[in-house]
Amino acid sequence: MRIFYCGDVVARSGREVVSKNLARIRSELKADVILVNVENSAHGFGVTPGICRDFIAKGADVLITGNHFLNQREIISYLQECPVIIRPANIPEENSGRGFTVFELADGRKILVIQVLGRLFMEAVDCPVQAIDKILKSYVLGKNIDAIFVDIHAEATSEKLSLGYYLDGRVSCVAGTHTHVPTADARVLPLGTAYITDVGMCGDYDSILGFTKEAPINRLRRRFTAERLEPANGSGTLYGILIDTDDKTGLAKSITQIKMD
Repeated sequence: MRIFYCGDVVARSGREVVSKNLARIRSELKADVILVNVENSAHGFGVTPGICRDFIAKGADVLITGNHFLNQREIISYLQECPVIIRPANIPEENSGRGFTVFELADGRKILVIQVLGRLFMEAVDCPVQAIDKILKSYVLGKNIDAIFVDIHAEATSEKLSLGYYLDGRVSCVAGTHTHVPTADARVLPLGTAYITDVGMCGDYDSILGFTKEAPINRLRRRFTAERLEPANGSGTLYGILIDTDDKTGLAKSITQIKMD
C-alpha cells in the first residue's frame, strides 16, 4: 500500500497548496490512500465542516485533527457524522467523534488510522500508549488489517520517538505532527515501522509556524501574550511523507519526505 500524509494544514495558504496538489499526489505519486491533517486549517485553529467536505471532494481519504479539534464549534456534530475524520483517541470518550477509523480502499485493502496527543508540555490527557494498545487488541497488522498508521500530535521529540520504538513492528508508520517544522529523520525503524518526528506543515513558510511574525516576536521580546496570532497568507508549501508498505506483512518498505509548491 502506498500512503501519503500531508502535515498540519495552516489556514488559507495551507488549504490552497494541499487542494492544488491532491490530484497530483494521486496520479503522479500513485498514492493508494491520502491522509490530511486539518488541525489548523480554519484561520489557524481547528477545522470547519465546509473545509472537511472540500478536502474530501478533492481527493483526501482520511482527515486527522489534533489538540485544536474543538476550536470551531460547528465541527462537533460533524465529528460524529463523518466516518473519515478522527480526533485524538486519548481524550475522554464523552467527546464527539472517534479516535481511529478503518478506511477501505476500492480493492478491498484496509488501513487503520489512529491519532493520539502527547502529554509533555501539553494539556492533560490520558495515556497515549494505553489508548493505542486498547485499539490494537482488535487489529493485528498483516492479519486482519493491511496497514496501520499512527499520528502522534505532540511537542516533545523524545515522546514521539519513544512511541515510534514502542510500536516498531506492530504498525506501518508512526508520524509526528504539531510543531509545524519538518524534521530530517524519516526512516524505517529496525522492526519495520516507518517513522518521522514531525511531518511539517502545509502553509506559508515565510512565517512563524504559519502565523505572521509580529505577535510571536512580541511574545519573545516583551512577553506580551495578549496579541492575537494571525495566519500568514503568502505562498504555501506542502510538506508530507510517502510510505510504501508490504502487502503481506503491512510493514514499511520505505518512507520518503515530500515537498510540493
